[in-house]
Amino acid sequence: MNGYTGSKDDYLKRLRRIEGQVRGIARMVEDDTYCIDVLTQVSAATKALQSVSLGLLEDHIGHCVVEAAKESDEAGEAKVREAADAIARLVRS
Repeated sequence: MNGYTGSKDDYLKRLRRIEGQVRGIARMVEDDTYCIDVLTQVSAATKALQSVSLGLLEDHIGHCVVEAAKESDEAGEAKVREAADAIARLVRS
């Protein structure tokens, strides 16, 4: 079971809302909307995706990493490394 399984419906709802935001941004570009207004919406969609990412990361650490650490030190260390790599990717994006 994944760490986010209990919140899956919430994540899907948020992702669908973000999908709608992105479609709205595409329409803004099609309609030649003012650049700053488009950038404002891109920023809002980006922040929404970052929020989902942080929630997933928190769920991963709270469930997957903790469970792996209970299994063995090696499994725990591998999950911590995996989480650290994911954090590094998020920070770079």
